[in-house]
Amino acid sequence: MAKKLVIIGWGFWGLRTFYNLAWNKNFDITLIDPRTTSSMKPAMPEVAFQGKSVEETRFDLRSVIEAKGAKFINEAVMKIDADNNKLTTDKDTEIEYDYLVVTAGAKKDFSAIKGLEEHGYSMCDDIHAPKLWKALENFKWGKISIGSAKSSWGTRVDIPNWIAPCEGPIGEAMFMIHRYLKEKGLRDKTEMNVFTPGDVFFEDIGDDVRGAVGGLMGKRKINLHMEKVTTEVTDKKIKFEDGTELDSDLTIMIPVYFGQKFLMDSGLSDEVGLLPTDKSMRHLDYKNIFGAGDLNAITMPKLGHLAVMQADIVTAQLLKEVGENVTIPEYKPEILCIMAMGHNEAAIVLSDIKLGWTHDMVWYGQWQGATKKMFDLYNIKTKGKMPPKIGEHMFKKAIETFGAWKK
Repeated sequence: MAKKLVIIGWGFWGLRTFYNLAWNKNFDITLIDPRTTSSMKPAMPEVAFQGKSVEETRFDLRSVIEAKGAKFINEAVMKIDADNNKLTTDKDTEIEYDYLVVTAGAKKDFSAIKGLEEHGYSMCDDIHAPKLWKALENFKWGKISIGSAKSSWGTRVDIPNWIAPCEGPIGEAMFMIHRYLKEKGLRDKTEMNVFTPGDVFFEDIGDDVRGAVGGLMGKRKINLHMEKVTTEVTDKKIKFEDGTELDSDLTIMIPVYFGQKFLMDSGLSDEVGLLPTDKSMRHLDYKNIFGAGDLNAITMPKLGHLAVMQADIVTAQLLKEVGENVTIPEYKPEILCIMAMGHNEAAIVLSDIKLGWTHDMVWYGQWQGATKKMFDLYNIKTKGKMPPKIGEHMFKKAIETFGAWKK
């Protein structure tokens, strides 16, 4: 009899797990999500800084799931009864499972910082990114500030002590806005500031890549402010924990990250609502519950590439559970991302030196910008699938061979 596999949430990691297992008759798959459409986050900078229609980043979830013979439930999970292998939703639907994969993603709390929701903007999702584009279109001159909030993490798993979840989107924002303002003839009328709660910018990458980014910021006259923990955002200022303030006519932030209430209500989370797992992606206390993506407590930084790696490990674990002869990949976290920079340019970053390995390099140019566009196009045209693994291997080989900051 097929095992009941329930996936909570779609995202990179939820869809990756689903596509990996949809062909396997050993699983009866149900995917649960309160949304009916996807929102492809890698394309959000294009929405926020280039005016791309948000509808171009969406597709219908139900048709994708049901086309593979699986079940889609458009409801929100309220509580998991892990001892009895069942969960309930906001519509009082009760669902039993043999295996549960939690890929619902971390929440972003715009209310955690006073005034952020009213006076600030973000590129983090398909609701906030279009609002940011309208604000940028209306901007004529003044001061633009871009930064991240300080987030706190639980103590059940061992992760790097970084207080910013991922500052890659900050890099995209500052470079893409610089290019936008330059093309509009507004750059000389605009002061650009970047702030971080960390004692360095980009905590998760090494000195070589950070130095290269810093050099480009200097050439573009983008000011950097470190150890700035935001306490309040007003229509003209950002206030920090150390008592200082930064004048700002347009404030763009990555908000505070936290976990999911349904995990806390179920007694399955750590102190901040994230799912604690070991490196096999199994919950520390319940071995038939798996986690992947930002909601997994071991995911640091909060990065799509790590989520996909974790989803592949979850897939292998589940196939092993039903008797398949598979090799379970080792979890070796690394930073591998494409950072859009505007004007058809991008930087491909490979850095794992802060995670115990040896890489710290970047490859920059217009070819990389075309690669970013091809990735986004493939992702949306295939309804959330990732490019074949060979593409990732080619990226790494290219960066290792040619990786240098080409100014």
